[in-house]
Amino acid sequence: MQNPKLQEYRDRVEEIVRQLHDLTLSIGHEELGEMISELRQRIREPFLFVIVGEVKAGKSSFVNALLDTGRDICKVAPQPMTDTIQQIVWGPEERIVEVNPYLKKIYLPEPILQEFAIVDTPGTNTIIEHHQEITERFIPAADLVVFVFEAKNPYRQSAWQLLDHIRDDWRKKVIFVLQQKDLLSDEELRVNLEGVRQHARRKGIEEPVVFAVSAKWEQEGRKEDSGFGEVRRWIAQHITGGKAPWLKLANNIELARQIALRIGKGLADRRRQYEADRAFRADVAETLDTHEGMAHKQARYLVERILAGYDRVTGEKERALASGLSVWGVLRRGLAGIFSKDAGLQPWLENLVHDLDQQLKLEMQQTLQDGIEDLALAIQEMARMVDLKIRNSQTILKADHDIFADIADRRAQIMGDLQQAFAKFLENPSSYVLTHLAGDRQRLGQDFVTGSGIAVIGAVIAAVAQGAVFDVTGGILTTVGLLFAGISTSLQRRRVLKQYRQAIAEGRSKLEAEVTRQLDEYIRGLRRRIERHFRAFDRMLEEEGAALEKLQQRYEEIVARLEALEQERRNAQTE
Repeated sequence: MQNPKLQEYRDRVEEIVRQLHDLTLSIGHEELGEMISELRQRIREPFLFVIVGEVKAGKSSFVNALLDTGRDICKVAPQPMTDTIQQIVWGPEERIVEVNPYLKKIYLPEPILQEFAIVDTPGTNTIIEHHQEITERFIPAADLVVFVFEAKNPYRQSAWQLLDHIRDDWRKKVIFVLQQKDLLSDEELRVNLEGVRQHARRKGIEEPVVFAVSAKWEQEGRKEDSGFGEVRRWIAQHITGGKAPWLKLANNIELARQIALRIGKGLADRRRQYEADRAFRADVAETLDTHEGMAHKQARYLVERILAGYDRVTGEKERALASGLSVWGVLRRGLAGIFSKDAGLQPWLENLVHDLDQQLKLEMQQTLQDGIEDLALAIQEMARMVDLKIRNSQTILKADHDIFADIADRRAQIMGDLQQAFAKFLENPSSYVLTHLAGDRQRLGQDFVTGSGIAVIGAVIAAVAQGAVFDVTGGILTTVGLLFAGISTSLQRRRVLKQYRQAIAEGRSKLEAEVTRQLDEYIRGLRRRIERHFRAFDRMLEEEGAALEKLQQRYEEIVARLEALEQERRNAQTE
């Protein structure tokens, strides 16, 4: 009759392990999924001994002597025999089931096997390709790992390396057995027993349990000398007699906790990568903000220089107009017009308008030519800084990650594509051309084009800005031309000058607004082009944030339930 409390705890462990299995499936980790599936199947199995050690250390002989059936359950021969894993369990009748080429299950109607099962494994220094079978299927599920050493040489490396794995990854309880003590003198045995204890302490086992046995003496009937009596007493004191199911439950909880913590460590790495990527993306955005601001300032400075040139040319023409429309000026050109139509007032006004047009264009072109390179450098610097940020982005989650190698691969692919695409963008001069702004005006300013990216930017900016200049000067000339067409006497001088100033002021406002708008739109458009390269990365960040939040919540719930259950188990076992 099973303890109802124990049964309740087992049911709860099964439910938590089911949740853990679902969590593992959701992160797509096949190895852990299989491991937890094995754990789910073994929760209700007996306490499990896993026997490990090197070839010819006497593992099979140890198992045969421990079971004490009077015959060899595990085959023993001078050459290595255990080339498969042998799981020995209780069954109402003796039978052997071949599970796969490397695992067989032996059923025996031995009462002791109702309290614990035994797994006899191949030597740790042979058939290395099958050790994954041991590690994945039995070491995590083991309730006690028995390290069997050859008594005369217990220091061979492979078994101790396996101990590191068992202790570091799974925190399994272990005991040590020196087999074939009949081959050593008492002093030699004492030295080797102490040597194993010291070695185990160096491996982190504070109070190692070490036995010396002789399966040969046990099977010959020398039971008082064989050492198996001490082993059986230790098993009776610590495992059998009703304790094994509770220990099994505790081990199941601990194994589930270790798997959960392994996932938790992976989640922590994944979270650190996510936070690093968020910081990287924020740094890129801040860099773009800074350099876009600098480019806008540079553009504003260029506009101010354009306006200064505009004011200088239009001011000079205003002074010439005021002088020419004076009484003496009008009279002089009126008299001259009598003798030559080209020397009259109207031709003079037409020439003044033509000069205004030519000088404005020349001034604007010169100012643009002088100012374009600085603005172009500011724009290219923005792109270069982003490229540098991409190249120096931090990689925490790597392709060989224990849990999230697939996530690391996906991120590496996205980052690789981003770096490659952005490098091409940076090197290609046409990347800086925004055709919807340049349009047919791109042909303007071609004198500045020398084939470099900066020159292309300069040509486009020149096209944009000069186009605005031509629009403005054309409007001014139309207004001024219509105004001048009606001039006949100097009596209209004040009105003409006033309207000229109004036309010039309106033109200036239009010039400032239009050039500013188009240069600003050019800079913002380039930033949008840069930002478009980050679409896949931004989608990854968004998906990662949502996935991590859900996974972390499920992980924390499982760990909390395991810790609460373990505390309840301890309390129940002490009542």
